[in-house]
This record gives sequence, structure tokens and C-alpha cells, in this order.
Amino acid sequence: MKAMILEAPNTPFILRDVPDPVAGPGEAVAKVYACGSGLTIQHYKAGRTPAVFPRIIGHEICAEIVEIGSGVSNLSVGDIVTSYFYMNCGTCKYCLSNHEPLCENLGGYVGRECDGGYAEYIKLPSRWFIKLPDGLDWQNQPAHIGVAMDALATPYKVLRRARIRPGESVAVFGAGGGLGIHQVMLAKWAKARVIGVDTKANKFDAIRGAGADEIVNASNENVVEALMDLTNGKGVDVCVDYVSAQVTLEAATSALGRHGRMITLGGAGEVFSVNAKHLLANEIDVLGSRYVTPLEITETYDLMARGDIWPIVTEIRPLEEAEIVHDLVEKGEVTGRAALLINQKD
Repeated sequence: MKAMILEAPNTPFILRDVPDPVAGPGEAVAKVYACGSGLTIQHYKAGRTPAVFPRIIGHEICAEIVEIGSGVSNLSVGDIVTSYFYMNCGTCKYCLSNHEPLCENLGGYVGRECDGGYAEYIKLPSRWFIKLPDGLDWQNQPAHIGVAMDALATPYKVLRRARIRPGESVAVFGAGGGLGIHQVMLAKWAKARVIGVDTKANKFDAIRGAGADEIVNASNENVVEALMDLTNGKGVDVCVDYVSAQVTLEAATSALGRHGRMITLGGAGEVFSVNAKHLLANEIDVLGSRYVTPLEITETYDLMARGDIWPIVTEIRPLEEAEIVHDLVEKGEVTGRAALLINQKD
């Protein structure tokens, strides 16, 4: 099969012919139609996040099961699937209670500790494949189907974790990013009033198109003052921070009103200060969110099959152009998500 190989961090992809994978006991092999090209895997390529090299990266797949090994009962040949990014054990108390991102025996990540989706075929333990519902146009839009397991599922989880309710105000920090713009979409779908916060003016139209009611330009406005003005001095109900820098975390927390919730995920993950009196007086929650559960991925695809939500994918190229796509991702020039097309449906 053809595969894009990374021999080392901060090096170009190499297109190679490698042996087709063969399913062993408890495993399955899937034919990959498309794989998303997000910032998480660009961090591997750029050397900002450690990975095991050489490696076939990528995990946001739309694929079809073509072989199952002995003992596999949850999949059949012909099933359309995506992958679960976390290499969880499936047996610890967190996995058994639908908190798989907190797995006590996490073995790594698909496309980092094991080969991923930048190849014609992918082999994984069958429990790391997630069967997709009927009604999705995966034949014509495999890139959109692939990226949704992260781009839509992650903000879908945030809706629940932050308890976002209709009529509440939600400020999304990093609203122009690949996850942020979908958080805008999901918050609007949840009937919230959405405020996009970003520094890149060239993304503002797309943020509004995704559902933002207002925009705060963090490059030339005092973000806390702007959010207070937009809420008539009451403060925001929920701030979602996809940047996670000290300045954004502190602004997000300070801009909250009574019973406000600040939730952060991804990004820089920096240390920040918070005013304890502000937390106490307003009964504020400070939350973290880590990826999603397989159930939340399934629920996200059910919403897509119903036609409620659909991801924004603006850059779709063949596998051979992976280097071009990753250069665009690195420069922040992709609106929504990017993906690679790998196989075509026969």
C-alpha cells in the first residue's frame, strides 16, 4: 500500500510503498478514504509534541472495514468507521464508566504510538474503530466524515461538560481555529448567544458564518471590557478557551458572570492566576475538558446523519500533497479543517 511516512520530526513526508497490514486476533483492517489534517498531528510533524518515528500519522479517518481478525465481534466487513484517537485499555474504572479519555493505562494515541491514517489501509484493535450510523454521505464527502470525530465531537462534548443551555451567552476564545469555529457552530446549534474572540480579522467572516452573533477583536480590544459591554455588565455565562494561554485564561475567567463556567482544552496549557474572591462571590466553575468518549463521537455522527450539524472543510487534497496541506495548517491559513483524500470508493 501507499503511505506517507515521517522519518523524524521537522522533516518532509516521504511517500512509500509498504506492506499491507494483516489483521491479527482482536484486530481489524480498514480501507481509508480520507484522513483529516489537524493541528494536533502537525505538532508531531513540527517536533513540538514527541512521537515515535518513523510513523504514519493521522487519526481523523473515514474508512471501510475490509478484514477482521479472530475474536472480533463488534465489526463486520463493509462497516463504515472512524477511529478512536486514544489508545485506551477498555478495562480500567474510567473506561468502564464512559470516561475513556481518563484511562489509567493509556497506551498513547493513534497515529503517534501506532501507525495511523495517512495510508491506504489502517490496522487497529477492533475496539478503537467506531462504527458510523447510516445516512451519512461518506461516499461523496469522506473528508467531512473523517474530521468530524474531532472537529465536531470535541465541541459537542464541551456543550455537555460546560452545561450550555439555550439563551446563555458563550464566548469562544480562538473562534477562528479548527476547533473554535466548530464550537461557535455547536453553541449556536444549542441556541446560545455566541461571541467569537480572535485576533485574526481574516477569519471574522467565517466565524460569523458559523453562527457568531458578535465578534471581539482580541488584537486591538480589551477582551474583558468588550465582553462586559456585550453582556450589559453582567458577564458571560460560559467562556470556552481553545488557546489556553495565560492571557486568554485570565480574560476568560474574569469575564464570567454569576454561575459562569470557564472551560479550557488544547492550546498552550499555560499556568494562570484567578481571583478567588471572584470565584466565590459568583459561584464560578473552572473546568478542563479532554477529548471525547466513543459514545460522544457516536452521538455527534447521529446529529450529522439527522442533518443538524456538518463540519467546515475548506482544504481537501490528495495524499501526495500532504506537505502542502501541513504547511497551510502550520501557517494558520486553513478555515475550519483540512483533509487528505486517500482512496476512492470502487
